[in-house]
Amino acid sequence: MAKREPIERARDELFSHIHRCGVLDAHQDDQDSWMTETIEYLAERYPDLAAGELTKLRAVGMQFCKPVISRLRSEDPPEEPAAEAENGEVALEAPIKA
Repeated sequence: MAKREPIERARDELFSHIHRCGVLDAHQDDQDSWMTETIEYLAERYPDLAAGELTKLRAVGMQFCKPVISRLRSEDPPEEPAAEAENGEVALEAPIKA
């Protein structure tokens, strides 16, 4: 197995920390503070990383904390259930385009 670069190991460790620490459900300001502290920690663990690599690592970590579909949608009203057709199947409001 090929030896992985420090940036790859640091990135994997960052993702692991993100999952374990529950930062995904935190408020944006708390995520920002947490990420700053975690990148400082990773800079100590991986002293070979340049400042630019740490900046990129932080950006990747923050992007990882902002998924395309938000987990925090409590302020959104619940969706209306789809109307059922006469035969018990769900009726579509618009045709599906292939």
